[in-house]
Amino acid sequence: MTESDRIKYLRVALPVVGLMFLSLWPLTIVWPSGWAGHAGGRSEYLEMILGVYATLGVFLIIASRDPMAHKSLIWFTVWSSFVHGAIMAFQSIADVRHIGHLWGRCLGSNCCGSCIGSLNASTDYCGRIAIRSLTSFQS
Repeated sequence: MTESDRIKYLRVALPVVGLMFLSLWPLTIVWPSGWAGHAGGRSEYLEMILGVYATLGVFLIIASRDPMAHKSLIWFTVWSSFVHGAIMAFQSIADVRHIGHLWGRCLGSNCCGSCIGSLNASTDYCGRIAIRSLTSFQS
């Protein structure tokens, strides 16, 4: 895939992921076991995390106009999605009451990070440094 193709697809993927982040609130109502993270009632944590993701969603939509000018925001989205997915996977396995998060938050978070990261990865120095540092910890 050429660099211009990657940018073209990134311009499509960023607003799609941004809109997905903006749509997390309805998902917590429709599928609470996969997205809400609590048994019911009001959750201050959920309200806070929805606010953070909604804000990130708006900025991803803005970044889609010129993705190369917003690489650090894109890489933040990629890596924070992976970290969020990993933490939620561990917590879901540790407490089986939250096993639905494996198919909701964990899968969704990692898919978003993988999609944007693969489209942003070709010649990006910041991404290569992060990948090298992660692989050096595994050796």
